[in-house]
Amino acid sequence: MADSQENDKNIEIWKIKKLIKALESARGNGTSMISLIIPPGDQIARVTKMLAEEYGTASNIKSRVNRQSVLGAITSAQQRLKLYNKVPPNGLVLYTGTIVTDDGKERKVTFDFVPFKPINASLYLCDNKFHTEPLTQLLESDEKFGFIVMDGNGTLFGTLSGNTREVLHKFTVDLPKKHGRGGQSASICSSSNGEAA
Repeated sequence: MADSQENDKNIEIWKIKKLIKALESARGNGTSMISLIIPPGDQIARVTKMLAEEYGTASNIKSRVNRQSVLGAITSAQQRLKLYNKVPPNGLVLYTGTIVTDDGKERKVTFDFVPFKPINASLYLCDNKFHTEPLTQLLESDEKFGFIVMDGNGTLFGTLSGNTREVLHKFTVDLPKKHGRGGQSASICSSSNGEAA
């Protein structure tokens, strides 16, 4: 069972690496390429509303060709989001837009997938390239580390794995405040001629 899970994970890592390579090499004209990453716990409705606002803003782009490309990419993102009623437990990754192929032709592309582990990044960028930095972070080590943070207000116990941190337990303390402040003595010794010693 553990072997099968490890193989599945290795296949997912290989797919992500291949996708990153393809996304990084893709280029578009103007700002017609959307990189959208929705972290776990976010709301599809919030992202849909944000895209609607972006659509309104993009409608004012002066260049007709660029305006149509951007509006087309936003529409593609909106259509793809309709396939999801809520953000999956590991988040959602969406890349869409018009890319220029090796032979100079334009082609619309859309990639959407649920990552193999939680993606703790929120991203929306409209550019002439896809932004894959958060995907690269997914490939970081899965080693889990424990950490403890203590200060005068309490203690926090947690774990860290790649870019995912989880708070296991947190408690606060109410320590009594100091009543007086320490410091230098207020008395000054004087010599017979009135100068301070």
